[in-house]
Amino acid sequence: MAEAERLARAALARVVEPGDARVGRWLAAWGPEAVWEALRARGPALPEVSAERWAGLLLRAERAEPERDLARIGELGGRFLCPGDREWPGQLADLGAAAPIGLWVRGPCSLRFVALRAVAVVGARACTDYGAHVAAELATGLCERGWTVVSGAAFGIDGAAHRGALAVSGVTVAVLACGVDVSYPLAHRELLDRIARGGLLVAELAPGDHPTRGRFVQRNRVIAALTRGTVVVEAARRSGALATARYAAGLGRHLMAVPGPVTSGLSAGSHRLIRAEATLVSEAAEIVELVGEMGELAEPGPEPLVARDLLAPRAARVLDALPANGALPLTEIARGACTSEGEARARLGELCALGFVERVGEHWRLSPGSTRHARVVIARGHGGA
Repeated sequence: MAEAERLARAALARVVEPGDARVGRWLAAWGPEAVWEALRARGPALPEVSAERWAGLLLRAERAEPERDLARIGELGGRFLCPGDREWPGQLADLGAAAPIGLWVRGPCSLRFVALRAVAVVGARACTDYGAHVAAELATGLCERGWTVVSGAAFGIDGAAHRGALAVSGVTVAVLACGVDVSYPLAHRELLDRIARGGLLVAELAPGDHPTRGRFVQRNRVIAALTRGTVVVEAARRSGALATARYAAGLGRHLMAVPGPVTSGLSAGSHRLIRAEATLVSEAAEIVELVGEMGELAEPGPEPLVARDLLAPRAARVLDALPANGALPLTEIARGACTSEGEARARLGELCALGFVERVGEHWRLSPGSTRHARVVIARGHGGA
């Protein structure tokens, strides 16, 4: 990209709010250099903007110093990416006129490369321990499968997702609603530094810019556009994570949600998504099955085993012949199991050794505190053929 165009985009990134589709249309029609020159020269207002808004843009343009901003990102070891750069993620074009003017990036990874296999994990700031645990587990599982975890570095689910990725030395990307040199929230300064060392910090806002409510909303569209799918782990009915979900659905990305307790208000938004359009997921393998390539299927997990499941069929039939309460003589047990008394005696001996039954005189009964289905862990192969 020509240096003049990069300089113009850097200037506009300081002047324009993220997601301004009017400016996107100006860029498509006249190019960034002409738009920046119109602002810098205090020329007549461009189309589709009120006089008040144009005046505000002119005031911001007076303070814009793109050379200083580019020098600052260089001092941080970062770079300013523009459409057309080798590192620019092509999927951001799906945002149309609301696509970013440019992106300020810190970190050693190539944004384009890590975004090829990326999943957003988002959710409530005031999350529960359950939500934080699930977010971390999902992020860990995704990174272990070679996927990038993208989130917004906020408190709660976002922070848990980033930490889960870092715990297994995975790649995680934090999309910020402020400059990449601003630690927000302040308590996440160490976390942001760790992400910058092994992953990426990404922002539309120029260095030094601080977050506002509107900027948080707009950064969600970048999170959704960068990734193949968005997972909402825990979200109340008015959670900001639902904005990311709406962007993901609107962009045709996979939308997923994790269920929670029906009594928890922090899962109400997730449940509403599942009822409407989101796919229910509970582990990383299920996410990869949706967003991955053909054939990346989640393997069915093993069915939970109890001791009764490991008994050989003949021993199980004898165990089933015993009543829940009381005791029976050998003859009645053999009759109930439809086998000989000799066979019933042999199987009862095995069941007694395993702790399922006990002998009371000439009768047999279930051991106190035992059930037919759960007792001690039984080694495979016990119980006869």
